[in-house]
Amino acid sequence: MTRPVVAGLDGSKASLAAADWAAREALRRGLPLRLVHAWEGLPDDGADADLPEIRVPQYRARRVLCGALELLNERYPRLYIAAEQVRKQPGPALLAEAESAELLVIGSQGTGGVGGFMSGSVAMATVAHVDRPVVLVRAGETAADEHLPDGSGKASADTPYRDVAIAVDTGGPCDDVLDFAFREAELRKAPLRAVHAWHVPLTRGVPSVEERTRIREEAERELVELLEPWRAKYPGVVVRENLHEGRAAHVLVRAAGGAGLLVVGRRRRRAEVGSHTGPVAHALLHHVHRPVVLVPHD
Repeated sequence: MTRPVVAGLDGSKASLAAADWAAREALRRGLPLRLVHAWEGLPDDGADADLPEIRVPQYRARRVLCGALELLNERYPRLYIAAEQVRKQPGPALLAEAESAELLVIGSQGTGGVGGFMSGSVAMATVAHVDRPVVLVRAGETAADEHLPDGSGKASADTPYRDVAIAVDTGGPCDDVLDFAFREAELRKAPLRAVHAWHVPLTRGVPSVEERTRIREEAERELVELLEPWRAKYPGVVVRENLHEGRAAHVLVRAAGGAGLLVVGRRRRRAEVGSHTGPVAHALLHHVHRPVVLVPHD
């Protein structure tokens, strides 16, 4: 069964930017796009939908979906797009949609009120429990932002794609994360920037120059060895290793600058409660202004 790219809409500018990003990604992958708007205010079967207190907000909710559908059909006539309004809370709706999605795309800042996908801890908990890759897109993101500026320095959608950056942890399982990032780079014909943060353990006190050099060389060797089989699997992808001394969250926020997409792993959570996305992912969601992909892994 073909899995669609799913975009969640809540009427915010961020969700519209996310839907547009999702449309471009669906075209890159040769997949259909599914737009979903979740609203609990839909009337039950048999309810009197002609009541003004139901009809007016229902019309507004319908325009969120129909407006986005019309816009994307006009921009991307070659893309198959389906749209549905579901009678659920946004959080459960996203979880249900993600089960059959190739990836889920949502705005990183919702309306801030009822219906905003990213409004508060409940929404963050939803993202933390989605078992598929989740892409978070900020308001204002456009097709040109994925590409390098043209010769005059102006934004353009006709230039090569910007790098795909990936946060690499050499000390844990990250096959799913690496596979996603390499494939994104391959689809875009873009370089892959593998970013790894290393630091001297605090328990060692003040390190000597020799010890600091040894730790960095060891981190570099581990990164090269980790990437070697993926270079063989994706021979067309140019890989650039970036090693930086410091804590991962600080390093990645700086290193993401200039990238078109940042890919970061998120450990799967088995508990039914909690909003933990991990300290690194949490920092990136708040401080990186480019699209961020959270790829779950064991």
